[in-house]
Amino acid sequence: MGFQSLAFLLFLTLTAVLCPLAKSRSTGIALLILASAVFYLWGLGEYARWGFSVLLAGGGVTFGAARYWLSGKRESRRRMALNLVAAWHIAVLLCFKYLGFFTGGAVSPGWAPLGLSFFTFQQLWFLKEIRTGELSPAALERIDGDTFTLFCLFFPTVSSGPILRPGAFFPQIKGEKFLHPDWDDRAAGLYAISFGMAKKVLLADSLGAVVNNGYRHLDQLTAPAAWLVILGYTLQLYFDFSGYCDIATGVARLLGVRLPVNFDSPYRSLSVGEFWKRWHITLTTFLRECLYFPLGGSRQGQIRTYRNILLVFLISGFWHGAGWTFLAWGLLHGLAQVGERAAGTRLTRLPAALRWAGTFLFVNLAWVLFRSPSLTAAGTVLQAAFTGGGGVPLWMTEGLLSSEAEALNVLGLNGRAGFLLLAAVYLIALAAALKPGNTIRRMDTFRSTVGRCAVCGMLLAGATLSFSGVATFIYANF
Repeated sequence: MGFQSLAFLLFLTLTAVLCPLAKSRSTGIALLILASAVFYLWGLGEYARWGFSVLLAGGGVTFGAARYWLSGKRESRRRMALNLVAAWHIAVLLCFKYLGFFTGGAVSPGWAPLGLSFFTFQQLWFLKEIRTGELSPAALERIDGDTFTLFCLFFPTVSSGPILRPGAFFPQIKGEKFLHPDWDDRAAGLYAISFGMAKKVLLADSLGAVVNNGYRHLDQLTAPAAWLVILGYTLQLYFDFSGYCDIATGVARLLGVRLPVNFDSPYRSLSVGEFWKRWHITLTTFLRECLYFPLGGSRQGQIRTYRNILLVFLISGFWHGAGWTFLAWGLLHGLAQVGERAAGTRLTRLPAALRWAGTFLFVNLAWVLFRSPSLTAAGTVLQAAFTGGGGVPLWMTEGLLSSEAEALNVLGLNGRAGFLLLAAVYLIALAAALKPGNTIRRMDTFRSTVGRCAVCGMLLAGATLSFSGVATFIYANF
């Protein structure tokens, strides 16, 4: 079941109403697990139950390792158990997502469980916190099977994150607000859901129509059209994924759970390093704590620091997709961060506007690799951007707010409505992406007023009326 559907809104309403009516915390957890199972299995096709079984089996193996850690056996054996379970999760991920890549397509499952990449990193984070003592034996003892199952399957995050940090999640399940949020939390949750829906449906999917048009006509791209495709995907990806995280955070708040901030105005960054502190923050934190630090971080000299950075970003690229474009994208970001470290304070002395422009341009160009189906296609887009002709072809506006365009043309715009809507969508999206602050941080200070409720209602209504034909969230593919 996707967030962007009337079925989900009905499902959410029933879940938010029924779970708080549970007579005990354990019953409430059981109801929420059941709701999460319904969410996962609804409409996913013939492989849904098998994917669900893979996640349940993975969670069971992790929970078994956690119980064994508390058994009092020799520490070397307990550490070995954690290592074996970590290897299990990595092997399952490699099998489902990367076997085809490694075998040149000769051997491939042909499908992967929904949310497997996010699930795997979450399990590895849990194992890491056990090993380092961040989850103390006393805290681990309090995590029963039902609570851990909820951690694995929590429906707001199960398909596309954000990645839950165990030490931040489990204490909330024991807190007073779990399933019983106050009015301010409910209002903030509805605010985040309405803005997240608008980001996804009204902005991300509108931009996606333009981007898809460009990739369907690669051989006809002019320079302006190529730049519209490049900027369009930069904005589409942001509003798609941050919109998902806004909705997930809002839904969780309605259930008395606070999720971590995953985006913090990333396109305002003045360096690539800063960009990764603001973009997909939970992934960056996971990679830093569970990969970069264990590799030695920056404690073993400059050359090893550069090596560690490149390894982390290559793995980040590969995690996003089994393809050379993703590896190239990860390598490019790794090289950019190595370059920034090597430049040191020379970069920070540059004017802020110049640093922002350079960072934003780099991120835009790198996203071309992320979006393109092949390195050849990426090269075609970049070549057109710098050497193509002039003008914006009419086909760039195909499918962009079609109903609105038809209505405007009836008023006498004689076919120009598509270009006006194109300009409006890009200007609104760019202004919203560069605006300081973000939806999730504003939730903590959000207070409902008549005006704010009206705005949220209009955004949610507009998004709901546009549900037909809405594409799935991009990060659900990863």
